[in-house]
Amino acid sequence: MKEVMLELATYNFWANKKITDSILLLSDEKQRQELPSSFKSIFQTTFHIWDAESIWWQRMKLSERIIIPSENQEGKMSDVVNGLLQQSQQWQDWVATASDIALGHVVQYHNSKKEYFKQPVFQILTHVFNHGTYHRGQLVNIFRQLRVEKIPQTDFIVFSRNRKKSVL
Repeated sequence: MKEVMLELATYNFWANKKITDSILLLSDEKQRQELPSSFKSIFQTTFHIWDAESIWWQRMKLSERIIIPSENQEGKMSDVVNGLLQQSQQWQDWVATASDIALGHVVQYHNSKKEYFKQPVFQILTHVFNHGTYHRGQLVNIFRQLRVEKIPQTDFIVFSRNRKKSVL
């Protein structure tokens, strides 16, 4: 299980880095332009990915009070990108040193609706990494609506192929 979780954590960081590198090349106007999507702009979508990774991290660490990044700063896109990448790196570092017992540990938490849940860490990790994939797909859609021509490929298979080449 650990090997799979570490590969997903490494992929999550890689994919977030690829998409955010492209985001930082865009003008502030394009980053904040509102378009049809779950979150109305690249800025809001990127902030949401960071918020979610941070919230789940805090839940896993049993924080008594959850701090949501978007509620505590207005932020420039570079600040949001740095926060997201730091959080993604934190996940990757944690998984790299986690034991199988830690990955199976059951965490108790309340969601944003104050509903109570218990789930093992590996399920939380799987959710966090899938959630990022989902919203990176939305970012690609927003890029297309903005007529961005150079859109990075962040598919897991692209990541896997690139890692395989670097190992050979």
